[in-house]
Amino acid sequence: VQLQASGGGLVQAGGSLRLSCAASGRTVGSYNMGWFRQAPGKEREFVAAIASSGGSTYYADSVKGRFTISRAIAKNTVYLQMNSLKPEDTAVYSCAAGIFYCSGYGCYQSFSRYDYWGQGTLVTVSS
Repeated sequence: VQLQASGGGLVQAGGSLRLSCAASGRTVGSYNMGWFRQAPGKEREFVAAIASSGGSTYYADSVKGRFTISRAIAKNTVYLQMNSLKPEDTAVYSCAAGIFYCSGYGCYQSFSRYDYWGQGTLVTVSS
C-alpha cells in the first residue's frame, strides 16, 4: 500500500486542522492505521491509531480529547481531526499502516510495527 498524507499548514493556537491519509492498493480497512509526529529536535512519537478489526481507536495522552482519528473505507482514507491545537502540537505528521495483531494500546504506539509510511505533512501552530 502507498500512503499520501496531506492537510498540514499554519494555524493559530486554538484552531483546527484535518489531516488526510489517502491509501492506494489495499483498503485501509485491512490495516491498523496510525498517525505519528516528529517535532524539530525530538523523537518521533505516537499520536493516534485505529484498529483494522472493529475500528477501535487509541490516542496519546497529550492529544486525547482534542484529536480524533477516523477512516472512510469508501474513500480509502484515514483522517486525523485536530482541534484546540497548541504550539506544542507543531510537528511533521506522518501516517502509517501495518498488519499485526494487537490486544491493547501498547503495541499500536510502537512505530516498528508499521510496515508502510507516507511522507509527512507539516503542522505549525502559532501562539
